[in-house]
Amino acid sequence: MGADVSDRARALQKKVLVFDGHIHAVEREFYHGGDIGERKSDGQFDLPRAREGGLGAMFFSFYVTEDYYPGRFETKQAMRLMDAALQQIQANRNSIEIAHNATEIERLHKAGKIAAVLDIEGSFDLDGDLGVMRNFHRLGLRSMQLSAHNWQNNYADSCCSGTNQWHGLNERGRAWVREANRLGMVINVSHASDDAISQTIDVSTDPVLATHHGLREFNDIPRNMPEWLLKKLAAKGGVIGFQIGNDFHNKKFFDYRTKQTGKAFWDTKEVAQRKMPLTIFDVDQIAARGFPMGGVSGGEEFKFSVDDWVAVVDRAIQIVGEEHVALGTDFDGGPNPPKGMRDISDLAMITDAMLRRGYSEERIRKFLGGNLLRVFRQITEKAR
Repeated sequence: MGADVSDRARALQKKVLVFDGHIHAVEREFYHGGDIGERKSDGQFDLPRAREGGLGAMFFSFYVTEDYYPGRFETKQAMRLMDAALQQIQANRNSIEIAHNATEIERLHKAGKIAAVLDIEGSFDLDGDLGVMRNFHRLGLRSMQLSAHNWQNNYADSCCSGTNQWHGLNERGRAWVREANRLGMVINVSHASDDAISQTIDVSTDPVLATHHGLREFNDIPRNMPEWLLKKLAAKGGVIGFQIGNDFHNKKFFDYRTKQTGKAFWDTKEVAQRKMPLTIFDVDQIAARGFPMGGVSGGEEFKFSVDDWVAVVDRAIQIVGEEHVALGTDFDGGPNPPKGMRDISDLAMITDAMLRRGYSEERIRKFLGGNLLRVFRQITEKAR
């Protein structure tokens, strides 16, 4: 761990299970080659730095970007990314291994390996075909996103597509939720609309996860969660994972980034405006430019501290209690971390900030991984 943190934080970081609910683990390697086991000089994630940060388990997320949707390449691209994930994990099997349930996570953690829960961000099928879902489950996928990232799909509305076609979920969406419950798959509602999240909570017999989110109270944007919805999520046993970036929780930095780029960070309207047809290989060339997906440069004067970031988590604890909050950094997915935090190797800075705030070791243990493990167990190990 390279960050300047207290000995107590370092010791606690080693003692608990650190389970991150959202890390972009493989897109760089898919588009540009390389190995997740090799230390990189840029980006925010690789296995050596993850080790330094004390990571014990992760949602090993692979992201089907909106670029693949107009040509209906999403299922093929999901298969290609799944293949890349499996190859990377196999190549590094001495340090990381796939976990299908909580018991396997505990076994791997005890053996000193990082447990990887295969997770897809974006759509693997815009139509919500349940047969496609079942096949991905057979391949080892255990977590999937409700919406098609920032686009709506043909069964659920997104937070940020600018339309509310289904007013949440349609009947196909409700069937999608029920099948995910039956299979024991995590439903990740991050990026979905408020109505879609609310209706998913209603339909689901399992708790649902918002793996990388924020609170609308701190930044009033559609990607964040309002208080009423956070309470509803928690009442059903769900957990919210907090994204590590300034963009979600710090309005001054969000405004800076929006001014610098000329658009909100979720805006992908230009994708729909491209001339068609494009082959999937043409799309690869376009999508590759975005990886590794770091934050924007500059704006240091607008960034908040790790202590300020923990204050956001603290507000959620005040609202719903310490059993419903988790870590969901979104590293290599575009976050602009708090001041002084470079990448996943600096995770102990969060632990240190929580100790400064007076949190008990038990509360920190719950946040860093205990809550996420509990819900993952409920979903993947329930009797059928």
